[in-house]
Amino acid sequence: MDFGIVLQTDPPASAVVDRMRRAEDAGFTYGWTFDSAVLWQEPFVIYSRILEHTERLIVGPMVTNPGTRTWEVTASTFATLNDMYGNRTVCGIGRGDSAMRVAGRKPNTLARLGEAMHTIKELAEGREATVDGNTVRLPWVRGGSLPVWMAAYGPKALALTGRQADGFILQLADPYLTEWMVKAVRDAAAEAGRDPDAVTICVAAPAYVGDDLDHAREQCRWFGGMVGNHVADLVTRYGQSSGMVPAELTEYIKAREGYDYAHHGRSGNPDTAFVPDEIVDRFCLLGPAGAQIDKLKRLRDLGVDQFALYAMHDGVESTMDAYEKEVIPALS
Repeated sequence: MDFGIVLQTDPPASAVVDRMRRAEDAGFTYGWTFDSAVLWQEPFVIYSRILEHTERLIVGPMVTNPGTRTWEVTASTFATLNDMYGNRTVCGIGRGDSAMRVAGRKPNTLARLGEAMHTIKELAEGREATVDGNTVRLPWVRGGSLPVWMAAYGPKALALTGRQADGFILQLADPYLTEWMVKAVRDAAAEAGRDPDAVTICVAAPAYVGDDLDHAREQCRWFGGMVGNHVADLVTRYGQSSGMVPAELTEYIKAREGYDYAHHGRSGNPDTAFVPDEIVDRFCLLGPAGAQIDKLKRLRDLGVDQFALYAMHDGVESTMDAYEKEVIPALS
């Protein structure tokens, strides 16, 4: 199993670079960041510094979207980084949540997302693609490689992931939901004539190593609120009890009243009081290192190839230490 770390690009950028260097030294192989231009600093600028100051770390957004930048700009940015540092990027992409909504836009449609994934990958790898009706190619790309991993929750998004994406990003660590969603992705891949096992599976969630579960839950409760934004979209689309989406995912947002992106992805978010302890425990990895190893082994047995650790709480260094000394060696 690979391990990644997910950071927000809060200033100073040098601190993000330093933490990514620390993560590589600790055995993490992927360095992810949020991509929301209003809330945080521009990640692609910072990726250049991260890549310069690391040797093996693969970097990318968790996640970008088709609406913030034009597709040829996104492709050219990835291709430039790959040309400079040797194909060490990955494009995590989804419909868009905070990056779109904070700017007053709606998340992208799945049809647009599918077109964007194809176009970005083709251009970044040096092939022709269509942009706004025009055939475009980046003539300077040589030997470029850009895996495109899609974030998804609902049936139609999972099906698109299986049909088209190189990887699947699932932003929660609940074994039951992981099994359900991985199966949906792999079934769609098989139906499309693809090798289902060729789709990389990445589970991303906060991890907090320690014995004080009450404190860990309060530090990670924000994550249930963040996931709740996507779940609310699913409920709007499919209904609360349609059977299209497991109740284990949708039931908990009944008490959700609203969401202020000023606190997005941060511990102490006042808009996440509706998230019960049960959801925090299911969606995150909490408790001693041994308990987290056991849960990660369950996820690995379900086909998970990477666990990406969201590091937004007051125990980041101690959790990274525990992963370096105990967790990563037990699963790598």
